[in-house]
Amino acid sequence: MEHVDVLIVGAGLSGIGAACHLQEECPDKSYAILESRGAVGGTWDLFRYPGVRSDSDMFTLGYAFRPWKDSKAIADGPAIRRYIEETAAEYGVTDRIRFHHRVQSAEWSSDEARWTVTAARSDTGETVRFTCSWLSLCSGYYRYDEGFRPSFPGEERFAGQFVHPQHWPEDLDVTGKKVVVIGSGATAVTLVPTLADRAEHVTMLQRTPSYILSLPGRDPLAQALRSRLPARLAYPIVRWKNVLLSTAFFQFSRRWPTAARKVIRRLTQKQLPNIDVDTHFNPPYDPWDQRLCLVPDGDLFRALRRGTASIATDRIATFTEKGIELESGAHLDADVVITATGLNLLPMGGMSLTVDGKPVDVSGRVSYKGMMLSGVPNLAMVIGYTNASWTLKADLVNRYVCRLLRHLDEHGYVSATPVAPPEGGDEPFLDLASGYVQRSLGALPKQGSRKPWKLHQNYLRDVALMRRGPLDDEGMTFQRAAAPARRAA
Repeated sequence: MEHVDVLIVGAGLSGIGAACHLQEECPDKSYAILESRGAVGGTWDLFRYPGVRSDSDMFTLGYAFRPWKDSKAIADGPAIRRYIEETAAEYGVTDRIRFHHRVQSAEWSSDEARWTVTAARSDTGETVRFTCSWLSLCSGYYRYDEGFRPSFPGEERFAGQFVHPQHWPEDLDVTGKKVVVIGSGATAVTLVPTLADRAEHVTMLQRTPSYILSLPGRDPLAQALRSRLPARLAYPIVRWKNVLLSTAFFQFSRRWPTAARKVIRRLTQKQLPNIDVDTHFNPPYDPWDQRLCLVPDGDLFRALRRGTASIATDRIATFTEKGIELESGAHLDADVVITATGLNLLPMGGMSLTVDGKPVDVSGRVSYKGMMLSGVPNLAMVIGYTNASWTLKADLVNRYVCRLLRHLDEHGYVSATPVAPPEGGDEPFLDLASGYVQRSLGALPKQGSRKPWKLHQNYLRDVALMRRGPLDDEGMTFQRAAAPARRAA
């Protein structure tokens, strides 16, 4: 079996970032990346539906160590995929990636202070094993092989075509067709204006509205600074501006939800003066109980104003041969129905964990700093923010892992194992009311009520905790190599 110091699972934004940080901060460590797909990019290689784009600005979704140089602040999927690929090539990471390796299990041995990782090769069908001293799981938490797709009454009668965005057919042409997009999240608000440019008409059918904000597709400050400052100086200024603005709006929404609701409603009403905003854009929950949807330059609102798209807030009574009959009695004609109904979560990519021969039930563990599991040594889970750019948290975790690896070497330790708080932990790992989160909370670890077991979802607080906070705190234990057994005289 091949042995590396660090084994990274996943070659998306998180995994490529983890490798780059390792090379810069722990150059003496050997590593490899196992990727189940055949290309770099992760989510951004998987999702190929029309108009797929970031739901965060690229100055914070991009890496802190490699400036985003494109003029678009809200970037399309292909541009993000190229950015990840170019980063991997520039830092020499591409050669360390083992493609078509789907990790199935990882077994920890305290006697050997190492993980044995088993992966299945989708290209050859063989099973391969690796050993490593540290395991970083950078595969996110989405299930890549299938999205969430509820069954609908009467759907077998529909004579048209069903499509889930996660499995978009390359040959699908909606030109001149009537399209219904079921959903109100980020995928739906992306698809509707994109398809409206070609389809005869697009209707967004939602059961519950979402909060939707329009942002400039190009950052005005970034454009102003690019002509005056080199990228290495302009980039952090724009990045921190966006961090502070998004953090301030999140805190404002949490502390004064009624006021935040009024602000969003006023902005939406300005974009859609002839549409019933209270029916279609006034959710029953408070801002940031679910993730806000961003639309660059108000493209969704523009499609609604032009009449190439419309919105229906209703429930499905049944499918008919020609479309959807709603509970209100209205009928939506459709040639194509796109089920943008959400994603499924799959913690750790579906792999199983064993520690010293005992299976690990992830749902029974308490997370440590939102990145490790109680009772599980030398393993990090890279999970990004739900209220800000994913990469902000991923970068913090990957840098923290490097700090921890150096700490182990400096003090002669072979492993670091978090422990649960004395009072236990019973708070949910993710504090979002979104359907994809609520459906999967039972499979996720818990968190505690105080640091270092509390997940703040606050970049400013996490910078202090992860970059400058102590490594040897009450939530962490360190172990030295086990002494060899003495031979009998």
